[in-house]
Amino acid sequence: MKKRYLFPSIGAVSAIGASVAGYYLKEKGNREKLKRNLQGLKSKLLGKEDRNSTFENAGIPDEAPNLDHEQLENAKMVSEGSQFGVQYYNEKKHENNIN
Repeated sequence: MKKRYLFPSIGAVSAIGASVAGYYLKEKGNREKLKRNLQGLKSKLLGKEDRNSTFENAGIPDEAPNLDHEQLENAKMVSEGSQFGVQYYNEKKHENNIN
């Protein structure tokens, strides 16, 4: 490939990539999902523990910081009287404290 085509090709690929990213991130749900994924990646790279794991969220379904669809459904079930997630969380925490 000739050098004179290199920079215009890079520019075209960048423009197409920006257009695709703009189209994908136009929806709020996609932006929030990307933000959560980037925060998770950041915490993994920095070695921080994930204090808001699925297991921890099971014990506090209505107080969880990330209220995605599954967490909202869990909170709804608990508000209707289901205690399975909370009971499971309490049993496992008790087992871990004993051991």
